[in-house]
Amino acid sequence: MKRFCQTLELVDNKEMIDKYIEAHSHVWPEIQEGIRSVGIIDMQIYRLGTRLFMICDTVDDFDWQKDNARLGELPRQKEWEAYVAQFQGCDPNAPSNEKWKLMENIFILEK
Repeated sequence: MKRFCQTLELVDNKEMIDKYIEAHSHVWPEIQEGIRSVGIIDMQIYRLGTRLFMICDTVDDFDWQKDNARLGELPRQKEWEAYVAQFQGCDPNAPSNEKWKLMENIFILEK
């Protein structure tokens, strides 16, 4: 399994943040199916103020660029991205893997 951690800044507006959170309590089934179909096993998003943190656990052969590009072409994915872009403090036309910035792992507590 591979793990990718990413961050994204939301628009600094409580009403917009509340709407973003609400949207993620009702993620469209096609979006969830698409995420799984490209090899993402689990995805979690955490928030602190306007800062989001996402953890993606994937299959071993997941390719960040190739598989995110595939995800972006699946049914309703562009529609979902356009919808949530209004809440995100970044270029609304950028693909998801450019909005969400990969984070560098600097520490692992070994067993």
